[in-house]
Amino acid sequence: MLKLADKYGAKPAAELPMLFQRILQNTIRDFYRRQKVRSRWVTLFTALSPGREDDDTDPLETLESADTSGPLEGPADRLEQSQVVEVIEKELQRLPQRQRQAFLLRYWEELDVAETAAVMGCSQGSVKTHCSRAAHALAAALRAKGIEL
Repeated sequence: MLKLADKYGAKPAAELPMLFQRILQNTIRDFYRRQKVRSRWVTLFTALSPGREDDDTDPLETLESADTSGPLEGPADRLEQSQVVEVIEKELQRLPQRQRQAFLLRYWEELDVAETAAVMGCSQGSVKTHCSRAAHALAAALRAKGIEL
């Protein structure tokens, strides 16, 4: 309702129901797209974590510390996880600077699109484009190395 009033307050009353429906549909669609992308990367990183549920911990730091591993995890598992972390870090470094910056701000620092755009000094559309390209590049690079998460 606020978007409708803010952006389309001067429109004729007959057009408002259609505009409201369109705004509502787009907002819902954006929410589910955002959730899908976030859950994909959260799933990716939680698949690497050794069973800890802390939201405040960094998954890569968790994987690198051997003393926090569970009793069922052996040296081979820890080695595999550290190798996967290393590959992810290398692939992140290979991304173009703007893609890496957008990806890390959105998915690592958990900023929303508007906050990321403000930090990067670009439009929200650019942030979405950079994030999408980074996610696709990372996924393709990991798949090419035989890593399925």
